[in-house]
Amino acid sequence: MDKYIITYSDAKEWTYIIDAIAVIVEEAGLVFRQDGMALRSLDPSRTAMVDLFIPKEGFEEYPELQSELRIGLNFKDFKKLLRRLKKGDKISFEVEESKLRVKLIGKSTRSITLPYLETPAEELPTPKVVYTAMVKTASDVLDQAMKDADAVADTVKFDVDEEALYIRASSDRGEVEVKLDKGGELVYEFDVKEPASASFTLEYLVDITGKASKVSDIVTIELATAKPISLTFDIPAGGKLAYYVAPHIEQA
Repeated sequence: MDKYIITYSDAKEWTYIIDAIAVIVEEAGLVFRQDGMALRSLDPSRTAMVDLFIPKEGFEEYPELQSELRIGLNFKDFKKLLRRLKKGDKISFEVEESKLRVKLIGKSTRSITLPYLETPAEELPTPKVVYTAMVKTASDVLDQAMKDADAVADTVKFDVDEEALYIRASSDRGEVEVKLDKGGELVYEFDVKEPASASFTLEYLVDITGKASKVSDIVTIELATAKPISLTFDIPAGGKLAYYVAPHIEQA
C-alpha cells in the first residue's frame, strides 16, 4: 500500500477545528480528495450537520491523490492526543497499511499509531434551503449573544428585517436582546430579500459558536422563516466550517 503524508502547519489551530467538529459528532471520516480535505456529518439526533472543507493549499504537505482517502476518527479520543500541543507545533498524518500514525512536531516529535476506524461513507447532500436573509458579522459577537441567551433561556429566536438582525431569548429567568444594525461597525454584509424568523435550541449553538469562533473571526448567518439556520465560518487558505441546525418547533 502507498504511504501518504499530510501535514498541517498550525497544530493549535487544528485542535480548534477538531473541537468544533466534536460539538456535533463523536466519530466521523476525514475524506482527503484531490482538491483538499472534507468532512460532512450529522449529529446522532440528525438535527444538526457539520460541513468542513480545507483546500489542499491550506496544508504544508499534501499528497497527489488518484482516489479519495478516508480516515475514520473518534474525535473524543483524538482530542486527548492534542491536549499538550503548543503554539508553533505542527501535526502530521502518515497513512499506510490500514494504520494511521499521528506525529506532533514541536521541540520534540511525538508519534502515536492508531488503527483505522471504520466509519460509514454516508452521502449527505447540502440542505436545500432557500435563504431569504444573510448577515455577516464578527464571530465573537455571535458567540457572546449565544452565551447571553443561554444565561436566561434554553432557546433563542433570530428575527431579521430590512434594518437589523435581532437575537432574543426570554424565560422566567429574564430576557436578552442583541441587535445588529445594518451598517453597524461589526456588520460586514447585510442582505435581506424578505424578513425571516426562526427559533433554535441553544444546546448546540452555544458550543458551536464557542468553538468555531476560535478558528474564525467572521461568521455568515443565513436565515429563512422556520428553516434550519446556516452558520459558515471562514478558515485560513479559503477553507470553511459550516453548520446547519434545525429550528425548534414549539409544542402545541
